[in-house]
Amino acid sequence: MQVLSRKSLPLGGFAGLTEHRLVTDRRIFGSRKAPNSVDGIGNFVYLADAQFNPRGETHMHPHKEIDVISIMMTGRVSHEGSLEHGQSLKAGEVQVQRAGGEGFSHNEINPDNTKNRMLQLWVLPEVAGEPAGYKHYPLKAKGVSRIYGGQKSQNKTFASKTTIDVVRLSSGENISFSKEVLAYVSKGTADFSDENNRFSAEDGDLIRSYKTDITATSDVEVIVVGQG
Repeated sequence: MQVLSRKSLPLGGFAGLTEHRLVTDRRIFGSRKAPNSVDGIGNFVYLADAQFNPRGETHMHPHKEIDVISIMMTGRVSHEGSLEHGQSLKAGEVQVQRAGGEGFSHNEINPDNTKNRMLQLWVLPEVAGEPAGYKHYPLKAKGVSRIYGGQKSQNKTFASKTTIDVVRLSSGENISFSKEVLAYVSKGTADFSDENNRFSAEDGDLIRSYKTDITATSDVEVIVVGQG
């Protein structure tokens, strides 16, 4: 089991937001890989836990051949760009933007006078040259919400062997994963155990493990990245 704590990392950021970068995969970042960050799993290559300043924004910028997943934790953002311009995103909602071969440009804006919190994840598409696309999901109040990956015929997400699930458990509830996962605790606390280790995790802990058992010790939200 490998554990990385958000509080052990330097605070960075750009434009109108600050962030901790926990995953900066060398396939994308090379020598620019953030100090102490880890590589991803499957085609998952980036994870940042960000706060927008009051009225802060990213400013318009482009992406190409990358899938950009935004999970809103607190507050809201207003979305501008070449895909679904004018869409809003509030706490408990997710947007997924596929750049594909044609690419897209976007600007995410905090419309409020208070800070917000958003997780951003990047995944490399398995097939180059796909058309750009946009998806928006509300998360289930409890249980597992698949927001990325899986077979195209089985769900409404972008198809990929790399999967991303948002898992919400009440205290005492349990979930298990038989394969390797990279799991980020985004809210609450939980005990993680595998064949050899046990770890009590809290908001901001990133855990890489195999044959993982997660038991909530409070109401908890965990972002679980794996390979189908």
